[in-house]
Amino acid sequence: MSASTPGPTRRSGFRRAAVESVSGLPPQFWWLWTSTLINRLGAFVATFLALYLTVERGYSASYAGLVAALYGLGGVISSVGAGVMTDRLGRRPTMLIAQLSTAASVLLLGFMTDPVAIAVVAGLVGMASNASRPAVQAMMADIVAPEDRVRAFSLNYWAINLGFAISSTAAGLIAEHGYLALFVGEASLVLACALVVFWKLPESRPAQNASGGPDDEGTGPAPAPVSMRTVVRDGRFMTVVGLNLLLALLFQQAYVSMPVSMGQDGFSSAEFGMVIAVNGVLVVLLQIPVTRFIEHRSPALLLIGSALLAGYGFGLTALAGSVAMYAVAVTVWTLGEIINSPTQMGLVVRLSPLHGRGRYQGMYSLSWSIASLTAPLVGGVVIDQYGADVLWAGCAAVGTVAAAGYGLLLRGLPEQEEGGTGKVAAGQPGVGEPAVGTGESSEPVPPSASAREAGAPVGAGESLG
Repeated sequence: MSASTPGPTRRSGFRRAAVESVSGLPPQFWWLWTSTLINRLGAFVATFLALYLTVERGYSASYAGLVAALYGLGGVISSVGAGVMTDRLGRRPTMLIAQLSTAASVLLLGFMTDPVAIAVVAGLVGMASNASRPAVQAMMADIVAPEDRVRAFSLNYWAINLGFAISSTAAGLIAEHGYLALFVGEASLVLACALVVFWKLPESRPAQNASGGPDDEGTGPAPAPVSMRTVVRDGRFMTVVGLNLLLALLFQQAYVSMPVSMGQDGFSSAEFGMVIAVNGVLVVLLQIPVTRFIEHRSPALLLIGSALLAGYGFGLTALAGSVAMYAVAVTVWTLGEIINSPTQMGLVVRLSPLHGRGRYQGMYSLSWSIASLTAPLVGGVVIDQYGADVLWAGCAAVGTVAAAGYGLLLRGLPEQEEGGTGKVAAGQPGVGEPAVGTGESSEPVPPSASAREAGAPVGAGESLG
């Protein structure tokens, strides 16, 4: 009898773990999650833009690189601007403007034939498609209780990767019937995403009394206004942004330098496709169970570990002489990515003031946009001048520097306290630093924490553009 119990027990444990991974989050979060998935299911154009320009339109690789750089530059410009819009106009209006602009610009790009027009519109697509990210992340922080945020960010990141994995496969099949179908398909799905936001996700921006008197909840005087100058002067937060930029430069090498390195070693594009697919498969399979393991552990230790995994994972590429060894290297840095993403997002929210989340998230998104713009240049120059092995050794060094930076910056960061408010005791401002943005200890528990128990609706939502 006892011999037959382990199987059912394991299945029951798996079901319980799965339920616990998705339970307790407000309904609006799941509309947000759905909009993110829909959006990423239609992420065709950015993935296949280079192939479209070189194969379909017959332009040179240099021109395709220029267009890709303008696309990235658009993201750099919109990150900060969208962060300000998120705080001033609100999360929902910012997302709707971004999504409608994305749908229109993507559709327009599909009909452009002049090389100058293609480059200009590609820059507009990059601006529009990145503009909803600060609003998405700020709204998620608004509607999810502090103790659930790491899990929520992880689930949203999982939706991004699941959608991307499906869209990448589908885009290849759709392109066989004409690239215009990719542009029309992405525009249609982004519009569907906007409809979800419009119908299901009301505004979640916290109320603020601009007159400086008591806030709407009567809990005291309104907080000091937050400007981009406030964000830039927040030394602790900007250090986190800088460290994230280092890691983002590493992760971008997977799509820029690794295919070049594999090509120089005599591997085919199909073999690169097999290797990079390991990343997507592992994220889809491991993101949720790994998050269950890490969500209540020390953010400092997790970020140090993820930086080392990322750095030395890419460093292992220098030793790769086979597809299997490349896959091992991808596995190592993918584990770092899985740990880093939700942990970093949770830390960003903890360091952001309640009424400045849009600006803080915009600055955080800026680090990713800058990485996507500069990583191709850095990787290409290092490979051409010094060789791929020097680049991969440099990646290991960068990961080590980032890990040391996290260790020094967060060594006084306490564990999440009861209720998940997470007082950042060591985040007291230093000389010349403002008190804003050093922690969430003064933030009231968001509406989702109490409304969830009472069954009351909580307004929120957006999709990732």
